[in-house]
Amino acid sequence: MDGRDWGKFLLPYEQAVEELKVKFKTMRNELKKREEYSPIEFVTGRVKKISSILEKSKRLSIPFDDIERGIEDIAGIRIMCQFVEDIRYVAQLIRNRKDMSVLYEKDYITNYKDSGYRSFHMIVEYPVQTALGQKIVLAEIQIRTLAMNFWATIEHSLNYKFRDRLPEDVKERLKKAAEAAFVLDNEMTSIRQEILDAQRSFEDKSRIVQNCLTFIQELYFYHQINEAIEYQNRFNEVWQQEDLTGLRQLEEELIQAISDAKRNNNANKLE
Repeated sequence: MDGRDWGKFLLPYEQAVEELKVKFKTMRNELKKREEYSPIEFVTGRVKKISSILEKSKRLSIPFDDIERGIEDIAGIRIMCQFVEDIRYVAQLIRNRKDMSVLYEKDYITNYKDSGYRSFHMIVEYPVQTALGQKIVLAEIQIRTLAMNFWATIEHSLNYKFRDRLPEDVKERLKKAAEAAFVLDNEMTSIRQEILDAQRSFEDKSRIVQNCLTFIQELYFYHQINEAIEYQNRFNEVWQQEDLTGLRQLEEELIQAISDAKRNNNANKLE
C-alpha cells in the first residue's frame, strides 16, 4: 500500500459530488418550472470510503498508481426517477450537457444482472476547479426508479453483511423481489398519465392557495382592511369546499384587487 494522503486525494471527488448534486437538483427545479413535471424525483451522492476503494482495487487487481482511472465510482451520484421512461430522458439530458463528458454507459435495465439488479449507469469525466488548477475526475451516475433503488439498497446491505457470499436461499428471494419491483415499475408506467395528472392538479391547487393567501396579506399592506377580510372569508369557504374552480376565480379577482391597490397607492403618492 502506498503512503498517499487519502484526505487530500479525496478532496476533488468530494468537490465533484457536491457540485454535481447541486447541478442535478437545479436541473430538477428548472424542468419542474418549464414543463410542470420533472423526471428527477431526488438526487443523492457519496464519495467511496477508503476501505471500499482498497477492497475494490484488490479485487480487480488495480495498482494503486492507477486508482484514479481504474476505479470509476469513487465519486458517485444517484438520480431517482418515478418511471422507467424518465431514466432514458434523464440520460439524454446528461449526454447533452457541456460541463461533463460521458465516457460510456452500462444499461442494467435492458440487460439486468443475474441477481436481478436493474439500473442505468453513466461514467463521466467531470472537471473540478481546485486551488491548484483544474483536475478531471471520474464519476459514476446511477439513474434508477424508486423501486429499483429500494431493491438495490437492500441487496447492498445484505452483500455487506455476507461479504458478497449470499446464501442461495437469500439470492432466490432477492431475485423474486427484483421481479416484484419490475412488475411494480410496469404497473406505474401503465397508469403514468393518471399519476402525472393527479400530481399536476395537486401542485396547481397548492400554487393557487399560496397565491391567494399572499395576495390577501398584500391587501393588508395597502391598508385595504375590509377587502382583505372579505377575501379571507371567501377563501375559507371555497377552500373548505375544495372548490378548485372557485379558488381560481378568487385568485384572478385578487390579482385585480392588488393591481388596483397598487395604482391607488401610487396615485396617492403623487398628490
